[in-house]
Amino acid sequence: HFIGRLQSNKAADAARLFDVIHSLDRPSLIDALAAADRSPELYLQVNIGTEEQKGGCAIADVPALLARARAAGLPLAGLMAIPPAGLEPAPYFALLAKLAGREQLDGLSMGMSGDLEAAIMLGATAVRVGTAMFEDA
Repeated sequence: HFIGRLQSNKAADAARLFDVIHSLDRPSLIDALAAADRSPELYLQVNIGTEEQKGGCAIADVPALLARARAAGLPLAGLMAIPPAGLEPAPYFALLAKLAGREQLDGLSMGMSGDLEAAIMLGATAVRVGTAMFEDA
């Protein structure tokens, strides 16, 4: 699984190396992944809290980017988001689930060690639990 900002010029390498990419977020990356020899499953990353420092597309851009990815024949797993730090994550997870339902996507990559319970309650199909794995080690 690849999580993090992916440069378009590295898309072919990422497609070869990873089975799932959680950071599809712009037209140039869609085009680069469509041209790759292999198509991993893709999560469209949404900047759910409209934070300038975070990656992901604007909520308003979700339908157009999904349409472009579908037209390119890319395998869409679902939507991914990281809610703003320090705020209650549940409303952001609920919004992502609502967006996914609207777009007929089942996959929800949301939640990390500190908020995975809320993410799972709200439909997460993939969570990132690195910190929880190493806290008591």
